[in-house]
Amino acid sequence: MIKKVLSAVSVMAMATSLLTAFSGAAAAASISDANTTIFGPNVYVFDPTMPAADIESVATNIFNTQETNQFGTQRYAMLFKPGTYNVNIREGFYTHIGGLGQNPGDVNITGGLNVDAKWANGNATQNFWRSIENLKVTPSSGKMRWAVSQAAPMRRLQVQGNLELFDFDSNFNAGWASGGYMADSIVSSKITPASQQQWFNRNDQYATWGGSVWNTVMVGDTTPPAATFPDPPYTIVDSTPVVREKPYLYINGSGQYSVFVPSLRTNAKGVSWASGSTPGTSISIDQFYIARPETATAASINSALSQGKHLLFAPGIFHLNDTIRITNANTVVLGIGMPTLIPDNGKIAMSVSDVDGVNISGILFDAGPSNSPSLLEVGPTGSSLNHSSNPTSLQDLFFRVGGAGAGLADTDLKINSNNVIGDHFWIWRADHGTGTGWAVNVSNYGLVVNGNDVTIYGLFVEHHNKYQTLWNGNGGRTYFYQSEIPYDVPNQSSWMSKNGTENGYPSYKVADTVTTHEAWGLGVYSFFRDAAVKLDSAIEVPNVTGIKVHHMTDIWLSGTAGSEITHIINNIGGRVYANSPSTAMRQTVAEFQGSGTGDTQPPSIPANLTATAVSSSQINLSWTASTDNVGVTGYDIYRNGTLVGGSTSNSYSDTGLTASTTYSYTVKAKDAAGNVSAASNTASAITQAAGGTVLDRTGWTATTSPVNSTPANMLDGNMTTRWTTGTNMVPGQYFIVDMNTSKTFNRLTIDCTGNNNDYARGYQVFVSSDGTNWGSAIASGTGTAPLITVNFASKTARYIKVVQTGTATNWWSVREFNVYN
Repeated sequence: MIKKVLSAVSVMAMATSLLTAFSGAAAAASISDANTTIFGPNVYVFDPTMPAADIESVATNIFNTQETNQFGTQRYAMLFKPGTYNVNIREGFYTHIGGLGQNPGDVNITGGLNVDAKWANGNATQNFWRSIENLKVTPSSGKMRWAVSQAAPMRRLQVQGNLELFDFDSNFNAGWASGGYMADSIVSSKITPASQQQWFNRNDQYATWGGSVWNTVMVGDTTPPAATFPDPPYTIVDSTPVVREKPYLYINGSGQYSVFVPSLRTNAKGVSWASGSTPGTSISIDQFYIARPETATAASINSALSQGKHLLFAPGIFHLNDTIRITNANTVVLGIGMPTLIPDNGKIAMSVSDVDGVNISGILFDAGPSNSPSLLEVGPTGSSLNHSSNPTSLQDLFFRVGGAGAGLADTDLKINSNNVIGDHFWIWRADHGTGTGWAVNVSNYGLVVNGNDVTIYGLFVEHHNKYQTLWNGNGGRTYFYQSEIPYDVPNQSSWMSKNGTENGYPSYKVADTVTTHEAWGLGVYSFFRDAAVKLDSAIEVPNVTGIKVHHMTDIWLSGTAGSEITHIINNIGGRVYANSPSTAMRQTVAEFQGSGTGDTQPPSIPANLTATAVSSSQINLSWTASTDNVGVTGYDIYRNGTLVGGSTSNSYSDTGLTASTTYSYTVKAKDAAGNVSAASNTASAITQAAGGTVLDRTGWTATTSPVNSTPANMLDGNMTTRWTTGTNMVPGQYFIVDMNTSKTFNRLTIDCTGNNNDYARGYQVFVSSDGTNWGSAIASGTGTAPLITVNFASKTARYIKVVQTGTATNWWSVREFNVYN
């Protein structure tokens, strides 16, 4: 709770005396001095002369408090003065770790600095609200782990080794992680995202990048992988058009605390500090009002701002009875230690006037119990000034409605000013925690953009009651979008847009009046937990020539039977409605280009459709591509008269079918205006016979090379488990199955579905009676799909060995292995 305020004079006197004492210090520092700075008791400033064991003990105590403290009130910052620290640190919730050097290499952690997910058995999908910046990590193990999801930025980081963006469960399976952000960083070796569902990179440098699950966007990276969307789903943008890196606290050449504000960058590629210190301006700490939760109030903060002060929030919870008003141009508002602002009486937590160059970063806005019209408002309604030469910049801002307690906010973030740059937002209406429910933590809109020429990098918006993102301004640009639509919709009638005529609210909505907008790498996911709810289109934009959307993905995470996202964008794209087959779980559209309202001409009818059964559960389709006066954007695939998927090319694989069954198909072509062709010719095929009876696997065992994960997972009949190599595919990897006794068989299946890129790029099959003498391969081939069926002349043996002969950056993994007689 807020205590009485120290006078401005006493605060300044304290700051001056502490700065003087610090700048003159020469003797070895004591760990007891670490949290006696001007920043308050929850900020620890470490000196390299402090005993490493003492530093590690403090860090461990903080981690033990914060490891599972997802909705707690404790907040911490651990800051390191220039030097080398041989310590091992694990970072938990609401913790900020930063170096106090001018450049990342000035502070070197040589033991380890990691975020793991041991508290959730390797599942990092709730590892939120923590950060690291402006230091070097030289891990003694050779690798750093950063297993996180939303609201966990890495900035100005130098990793001398490998970086892994996930954790393992107790069976050494890769546990899920769900989104992360890295900017202005260098990793000397490989980055392995593994099970990271989505990730955003900006202006980074690394030796190699090791895969992608659903959506990976890289903007301005030095040597990114090739753009291969949708498989692997990489979206690559060569340079960052306009950005200002986040300000950071550091110690200047005179030994005093300062805040460094980087300069505006345009058409940037690579890190800002590649050729020396980042260009920018240093502001002495005495130009800041240091807001500490035990002393600061909205009134004291506004008083300091009105006098021209900048603002630094120390770690803690700030309950506000009035709006914090940023009225002066070029004001810097910096949070350390995830400070949290809560408006208690329904007011806006923070507002910004329509002025140049304001910079706000490192703050969590948490809705209070009374409804706020918005939590942060940048520019008043009707803002119209041009700020292109000195835009306002917003970095690492996070918004929460519910979770830590009931909260209400009509809109979380509203941007009215022009030319604003947003760089990493997580805007979250809570789906778990306390104070949650469809009519409890109500928040209609996550982000509303009314200003023109607003650019946002790394936008995460989830679970709001209506639109997650509503874009009303022209000239907008979004680079990476991750959004889960609400879990808790009680019924369809409660969630209808356009005056009750359209199922659901599109997650990403560009207003009908907008004429120019562009977006890259959009992923929208559904889990309709409580009812069979449908959303017509995940994305909705005007059909005008100035609208361009690149690389879109829809995912059905889970949900009530009958729920679905019917289309991806403007009624284009196949539906997602189940976890199997893979096309029911994930659909993509590569490109959307608005064509103008005058296009009423449908594409030509797809011709020469053929259907070929390639296994007992898969039929491959191909056809002659359609043409269009503007351009074909995709095809809808109908099986037995029902829409089952979509394709952006003139082929499609229909999987998960029943053996020895006839299926009939037609295909329709679509364009960007929503015009749809007539149906193609009908093509039919009969799936192959199952190849006899699947052999009983009771008593079977498996061994693998490399030794990783749990080989028994491929024999357990559980479609939620799998065996994996845990490393990239290279020739010579194998698994051996011991069937316990000799069997006769003529077919096997290697099921890699679920992680659809993890199939063997090549394979050889061997059999043996003793597990030692294998002879020549009985079958070999090239994998082309996640379900591989291998037929061969009847064999009698006890052991089967499958050798992987291809090369890929994906891991090889097997969900189930079956043998037939």
